[in-house]
Amino acid sequence: MLPLRDNIPTSRPAVVTIALIAINVLVYFFWQKGGLTLGDPSSAQYICNLQDHAAIPYEITHPGHQVEIATGCPSPPTAATWTTVFTAMFMHGGLLHLGGNMLFLWIFGNNVEDAMGSVKFVVFYLLGGIAALVLQVVVSPGSQVPTIGASGAIAAVLGAYLVLYPRARVVTVIFIVFFFTILELPALLVLGFWFLQQALFGYFDLANPGGGGGGVAYFAHVGGFVFGLLAVRVLAKRPPPPQARTSWAR
Repeated sequence: MLPLRDNIPTSRPAVVTIALIAINVLVYFFWQKGGLTLGDPSSAQYICNLQDHAAIPYEITHPGHQVEIATGCPSPPTAATWTTVFTAMFMHGGLLHLGGNMLFLWIFGNNVEDAMGSVKFVVFYLLGGIAALVLQVVVSPGSQVPTIGASGAIAAVLGAYLVLYPRARVVTVIFIVFFFTILELPALLVLGFWFLQQALFGYFDLANPGGGGGGVAYFAHVGGFVFGLLAVRVLAKRPPPPQARTSWAR
């Protein structure tokens, strides 16, 4: 399922959401040098940035140790391990990774920002990304696979959205083998299915570590989502009743 838009308009411009999208895009193209590739880029600068600035669970659980994923990169690393907790949130592995994350952030982030306010939303977003990484590290403390992407923080946004707007509806593309259809579905169904999928894939990865999970940090998604479910009640105002909101968000 691929969401396209929801039916919850916002009362003010989503300044932080737009800024986060812009930062992620700029980081990918101008700092990571990701280029126009759908999968993992292969440029030397991209790989060295991945080694130095991605969050690697083994480095976090073994302070002072550096995981080498490529040769020819600066040694010692140019970044302290603790900074990777933040830099990794703004790095992506290809245009599909970047585009998918930014689509979810735009559709659901503007409404959560509207309910929290800009300052609280920034704090919530960063804490959500940290919570996501914490669970991934707890589950796989010895992993030497770089963890990158905004999806952990965005998962927190999805959890918050589900609490705030459980009756919202989302226009969604449903893919069936080589065909697709577009349906308007309850947000509860779309986001609930997404979370169930992450939890199941994470479980299968644990049950069969060599089964090839595609390098996706499923437990980071689970951790971020659960954080969003819990933290939103502290940081967000109660939104107007859903039936009072009828026009489509842009």
